[in-house]
Amino acid sequence: MKITIIGAGSAVFSMRLVGDLCKEESLKGSLVSLMDVDQRRLDLIYELAGRYVEELGVDLRFEKTTRLDRAITDADFIINTALVGGHQWMEEIRRVGEANGYYRGIDSQEFNMVADYNTISNYNQLKFFLDVAKMIEKFAPKAWLLQTANPVFEGTNLIARITDIKVVGFCHSFHGVFEIIETLGLDPQKVDWQVAGFNHAIWLNRFLYEGEDGYRLIDEWIETHSHEWFPSNPFDVQFSPAAIDMYRFYGFFPVGDTVRNGTWKYNRDIETKKKWYGKPWGGADSELGWKWYEEQLTMVIKLLDLIAKEKSFKLLAPESYDALFESLNLPEEALNQIKREVGFIINPGRSSGEQHVPFIKAVSGGGKERLVLNVLNRGPIIADIPEDVVVEVPVIVDEDGIHPEKIDPPLTKRITRFYLYPRMVRMEMALEAFLTGDRRVLEEMLERDPRTRSSEQVKKVLDEIMSLPFNEEMKKHYGSWTDGK
Repeated sequence: MKITIIGAGSAVFSMRLVGDLCKEESLKGSLVSLMDVDQRRLDLIYELAGRYVEELGVDLRFEKTTRLDRAITDADFIINTALVGGHQWMEEIRRVGEANGYYRGIDSQEFNMVADYNTISNYNQLKFFLDVAKMIEKFAPKAWLLQTANPVFEGTNLIARITDIKVVGFCHSFHGVFEIIETLGLDPQKVDWQVAGFNHAIWLNRFLYEGEDGYRLIDEWIETHSHEWFPSNPFDVQFSPAAIDMYRFYGFFPVGDTVRNGTWKYNRDIETKKKWYGKPWGGADSELGWKWYEEQLTMVIKLLDLIAKEKSFKLLAPESYDALFESLNLPEEALNQIKREVGFIINPGRSSGEQHVPFIKAVSGGGKERLVLNVLNRGPIIADIPEDVVVEVPVIVDEDGIHPEKIDPPLTKRITRFYLYPRMVRMEMALEAFLTGDRRVLEEMLERDPRTRSSEQVKKVLDEIMSLPFNEEMKKHYGSWTDGK
């Protein structure tokens, strides 16, 4: 089969996928098409992928291309992980937002604080999502689109509503469940768990240990250990004060990135973030936490560049990395993160934890897999949510397709009505603005923002964002509504 990775220059994620693809016996003989507009990054991943296959002795072929149509044509599975413009465009938009009084940029909104999950300024990203989907309709109509690039919630809803292709959203945020299990010192084989909600908005609705209520163990940990909690890195927030506070208010524990997506109560400024997400960073989405993250990415790229240039370097030899790690001269927590990523690659018997390859294997007839995916709420799967809205829930995947589990017990009314409803409305407004070109919808989203002090502020920040060189098409798209026309 042909498996395409769009945005393959995203080095960390692409190398995870390459490792998983190489380790799956059922995919032998497949062609993996690597596509990216950044030729240098594309060449880097192609070089490393080829060497990885050679060292493992795997029957897997790779091709590289900067042409989207070539990558998509006749593909069986298309994984879209591309961020249009990369972090550079995103940070420029954030700079404009902060200069106009919007701390962490206009896209940081209640229930959507993750720093690269843009919902207001994301015209280029949504346009690319739709372009990819339309191209799949034309060149690979039977293919599955594995929507991985953020915003997964807006993107998967858009594609599912506008096109007839087979699309499913992917995220690894549910791994927060395993963090909970590990922190509590439980045997994973004895845990019965379930999560439900939207992407980056999922909740631990079922948690049983040895058939009994596991929430009592969470309560005991909070009572005896929460005062000792300290983050090991900016993303370590699963048992943060914010998570515990959300649990006490909503009735179920927030999982993974849901912890990062609360209200302004946790996110007003850097000191507020530190209070709820821990010092010294204040979580991954603060100015300090995001700087840490970007430095990590830079270091990983540097590491991969060094490996690619050293042709004699053995990717699967753990001892080969020692000198490289020392040369990076990083703080311990940063070095540990990089070592973790490398561990996914150099261990032939260990998968990355990403769900893409298990999905491809299962839907291609390789057995059944329990995964957590973003699918339309047909049934409905989650009560009180419209059926044309994409939800993130556990499913069983096999050659007959995707089979959502019954959500039992149901989410609390507070989660559904106080958390999911407003998040859903924000998605609907973002898609309405994109599909109609009505700038007034974007303005209305910002008029409701507590950081907004005047309508002039709203118009000014949008004008400046749309006037950025890379937003010329966005400006044209919304131009007919300028000045309230």
